[in-house]
Amino acid sequence: MNYQTFQPHPDLASLISCYWTLEVPAEGEAKRQRIIPDGCIEMAFILGDDIKRYISQDEFILQPRAMVLGQTVDPFFIEPLGQVNTFAIRFYPYGFANFVTSPIKDLVNRETPIAGLFEEHTANALEQKIIQAKHSQQRIAIIESFLLEKLNEKAIIDNIVKKTVDALISSNGTESIRAILKKDLSKRRQLERKFKKQIGVSPKQLGKVIRLQTAIKMLLNQESDSLTAIAYQTEYYDQAHFIKDFKEFTGINPKEFLGHENMTLSRLFYQ
Repeated sequence: MNYQTFQPHPDLASLISCYWTLEVPAEGEAKRQRIIPDGCIEMAFILGDDIKRYISQDEFILQPRAMVLGQTVDPFFIEPLGQVNTFAIRFYPYGFANFVTSPIKDLVNRETPIAGLFEEHTANALEQKIIQAKHSQQRIAIIESFLLEKLNEKAIIDNIVKKTVDALISSNGTESIRAILKKDLSKRRQLERKFKKQIGVSPKQLGKVIRLQTAIKMLLNQESDSLTAIAYQTEYYDQAHFIKDFKEFTGINPKEFLGHENMTLSRLFYQ
């Protein structure tokens, strides 16, 4: 398994967290992998074999080979049908809205073919360029040229949304919206509307995902061998509340997470 990340061009660094690639040889018997929310929107190109995305215990769809995965608020399972070779762009929560006119809330919990978000001819041409590129750096140059062209002017991120996202990230998701807005609570409804438009989920939902991310990283990095200590450090009310949120976003409890075979990819992405 080969997972790599790459930093974006400075002109895109306020909107894109990173580019990433994943290569996994075909296995004799494919295993389902549970993917858990990470608070980001991603554009991905499947360059290897097809990948199933389960929509129920037994039903599945094949993921589009060039797609945008919107905000996810529930865990889901994928299963590669052979060799995995993926190139993807991980946007900050407020980043992808700067490149499309479609409502971001329409992308939540689903994969959308890029041909449904950009002009079909343009999207198909982009996909072919990515497929024909010889290496990751060439693909990064292609996608950056495409995205920079989409920005008609220098990216201006809505101040109230960016301020809220930055506060949630810097506080590991524990800062309350009341504290962020201080005395100007009249902005709360405006903030909720702008969040839905630019990010796809509410500030509260994003805060929960970010806080859980912090707890998962502590668990993976073995910063504490006590769930109670992790719950305390990430400012959960108690261990029971931590476990409840963990199961809501991952589908299993913290102790199962560390050794579960279908969590390999999620553990890799978080580490």
